[in-house]
Amino acid sequence: MQISSSLFEAAQAGDPDALNQLLLQLKPDIRRYARRQCHRSSVIEDVVQEALIVIYRRVGSVRTPAALAGWLITMITRLCMLPALMLMRGAEELTAVDETRYLASVPNDDLRLDLVRAIESLPAPYREIIILRDLEELTIHEASRRIGITREAAKSRLHRARAFLREYLIDGGVAK
Repeated sequence: MQISSSLFEAAQAGDPDALNQLLLQLKPDIRRYARRQCHRSSVIEDVVQEALIVIYRRVGSVRTPAALAGWLITMITRLCMLPALMLMRGAEELTAVDETRYLASVPNDDLRLDLVRAIESLPAPYREIIILRDLEELTIHEASRRIGITREAAKSRLHRARAFLREYLIDGGVAK
């Protein structure tokens, strides 16, 4: 993969023509990487399209043209794993069907009150991440930056906070 530094810098600066040219130059390499990384040929075109979108949005975060290849390989590997991750999430969601059915049967006003109580019952760090991510709809990156923790710590904290809320709503507030 040979990308000129002037094209790369222009694309990072937001030049639409340079960005389009960069995407056109990278597309064959992305497709080749996707063929190697993805185990199902049916997802290759989806991975290529998603990779182009990610590049379009985040080319400014890549330091140098030389780092682009490694970044692409990592991103494509993750994108190829998404179908498997979605299947695993689907299995998790199936276990939550009973919880969902139960919560759907609770009157909305009661559920709102219990949700407010559940959020208030959380320790401050968990309450903060829930509010930033789920109510203010910040990305994990934005929320972690605002709190001053790593993305991984924010993800972990959010997972725990949601688990506490679920437990409160199913076992505590709503069920009782």
